[in-house]
Amino acid sequence: MPFRDIVKTVEVGGQKARVLDSGPAGPVVVMLHGWGGRIESMAPVIIALRSDFRVVAFDLPGFGESPAPDGVWGTADYAEFVRDCLIDIEITSAMFLGHSFGGKTALYLAATHTGSVDKLLVTGASGIRTPPNLKARAKRAMSRTARAAGKAGPPGRVLRDVIYGRIASEDYKNAGPLQPTFVRVVNEDISAILPRVSCPTLLIWGTEDDASPLSHARRMEELIPDAGLVLFDGAGHFAYLDEQERFARVAAHFFGAK
Repeated sequence: MPFRDIVKTVEVGGQKARVLDSGPAGPVVVMLHGWGGRIESMAPVIIALRSDFRVVAFDLPGFGESPAPDGVWGTADYAEFVRDCLIDIEITSAMFLGHSFGGKTALYLAATHTGSVDKLLVTGASGIRTPPNLKARAKRAMSRTARAAGKAGPPGRVLRDVIYGRIASEDYKNAGPLQPTFVRVVNEDISAILPRVSCPTLLIWGTEDDASPLSHARRMEELIPDAGLVLFDGAGHFAYLDEQERFARVAAHFFGAK
């Protein structure tokens, strides 16, 4: 692992997290990975930015080498934990870069603790819920069937597991003990608080993102007062990996690299 020598463990309120702290003293960029990710998931961006910025990145609780939290956390819990960890290492405000669920967490933090976030770059962020399409409604109907079958005894539980195995997302299947947390955060819509994000915000989106559709990015751009949207044509949910050099260049310019 390329960052082994510059990571440490931070503990706040009994919850531990693995944290990378790299780069020169000066402006801080905090990076938050997406669901199922870890510090190394953001490696290309970390490497690109740490010559100009102090980069702080997390294994969010339950991911990478950070232990899972007690109880079922929501986006607010993750945002508060990140803020508390930063205060613990004497960072009271910073610029943030978040991908997917990490972007949603950073958006929540920017909306609820406006003084903590100086600038915000999010890519493929979750957090907007739209009315379900036909496919989603069919999955919900199958889910209701599965729950009913599970109450009918052992044969019904077998049917329930078969149905869940067919309709569950890969993230849900791989969530393990975090499955209740996954269900909670997926169902949280933060659109109502986005107008409270007052810092300069840049949205970078792949036009072929099938996890956080482009319509969500356009909605975020409408709701956040000081937001701009940059599209990476042909890129998917991991636009920062699909176009690494371009993404790093845009991010460095936005954050004010010299």
